[in-house]
Amino acid sequence: MMKRHLLTILLAACTINLLNGQVAKNSQLFLDLKKQDSVFFERAFNLCDTVYLKSAIHKDLLFFHDQSGIQTKADFLENTRKNICSNPNYKPVRKVEENSLEVFPLYNDGKLYGAIQSGIHNFYIREPNKKDTPTSKAKFLHVWLLENGNWLLKEVLSFDHHDPEKSATQSIFENEIEKLLLKEKVPVLGLGVIENGKLKQIQVFTSQNKNNSASYNSIFKVASLTKPVTALVTLKLINAGKLGIDEQLDKYWKEPDLKNDSRSKKLTPKIILSHQTGFPNWRYLTQSKKLSFEFEPGTKFQYSGEGFEYLRKALEAKFGKRLEELAADWLFKPAKMKDTHFWWDKSMDETRYIRNYDKDGNAYETSKYFKANGAANLLTTVEDYGNFLVYILNGAELSQDVLNEMHKNQTKLKDNDFFGLGWEKLTGFSNGEYALMHTGKDPGVSTVAIMFPKSKNGWLIFLNGDNDNKVVEKLLTEKLYLGNELWNKR
Repeated sequence: MMKRHLLTILLAACTINLLNGQVAKNSQLFLDLKKQDSVFFERAFNLCDTVYLKSAIHKDLLFFHDQSGIQTKADFLENTRKNICSNPNYKPVRKVEENSLEVFPLYNDGKLYGAIQSGIHNFYIREPNKKDTPTSKAKFLHVWLLENGNWLLKEVLSFDHHDPEKSATQSIFENEIEKLLLKEKVPVLGLGVIENGKLKQIQVFTSQNKNNSASYNSIFKVASLTKPVTALVTLKLINAGKLGIDEQLDKYWKEPDLKNDSRSKKLTPKIILSHQTGFPNWRYLTQSKKLSFEFEPGTKFQYSGEGFEYLRKALEAKFGKRLEELAADWLFKPAKMKDTHFWWDKSMDETRYIRNYDKDGNAYETSKYFKANGAANLLTTVEDYGNFLVYILNGAELSQDVLNEMHKNQTKLKDNDFFGLGWEKLTGFSNGEYALMHTGKDPGVSTVAIMFPKSKNGWLIFLNGDNDNKVVEKLLTEKLYLGNELWNKR
């Protein structure tokens, strides 16, 4: 129903614009609605006259806001009381740009029953003995209904909120990023920003080279950012009582290279997710090319993709399902990950795939994979992985005990640097924050994902070129939450 109301407003606005149906600015209807807008916001918003507010809005009011969602009349009244009128010494106020106002009449059988009013308004903070401080600027559409000679506010769209000064700064920064991508021969940057537990920003930048093409739903290979996804699938199974966190995994999977090594009995989800298996990163990097233990499992940290592959094989054997099926069952739907693939399956839209480039700007040959890997090769979008981070920041529907284990310092890397379950944990930020972070690196792939659980802020960076260092430095030191501190912790 709410979507239908919104669609009705937008269609009506588009239709009357096409027909050039706005009334003249010296017409009685325009002047009446200009006065109505002025009185309504001065009394209800600026002066907090709640009695007037209740009388001037329709009983079926719907308010659509691009940052705080959809509100009914009851929601609108409560939010006005709580957010606008609770502190007279720090008071949001609204001022309309009069030249922006337009009015479009609504008729039924030749009789005027309402009007659509559009314009631009500015918001300020008012404090005693101070000049009003500008905070944001936005566009609006109001649907007013004429009932018994009174104008009642029926539906509201308030959108395109932004800080005018920040917008100019942002444009300069974006231009600088695009120039830097070109200089560093990195064609595409995908950026996601999370604030207060919500994915607030998705941007995909291309270098200033018209041959490069990308969009907000471009698909990136993200290398080791696969591991946190595998980790959360595992934690969801643990949370549901389907798997023990300290369960012996060799009951389900016997690694041929380790068939005579009793240390396999010590491999558990906790040992693997905290990178304490004793395995090398990849067996093909060792002299023997076979998987073996380099130390006793559980005694120290050593980053290992082999460990996550061992976990994948054990899960698939225990549950009789492939990893991608387990992820679909337990993670992708609740986390709103509709465009994520462990391999190049039939649903993969290859036209959106972002190719990878070497340090000289030459494209690597695209390698397609047709089997899931628990540690690498995930294909995803900024939006999907951003939703994944948001899901974790908001608890991921895990019990407190399982969440505590995920965030716990399972093993120490160095001062203020630990590993939890699936995530590196960085502590010692100046404001008391700690961070859960993971990176990914492959030829032509450089990715970073980070969450700050206390503030529920976070961000992710996807780059498709080898020359990532200067781009990451600029993003961290000039744009991203606590990025400068993180950069200096390297």
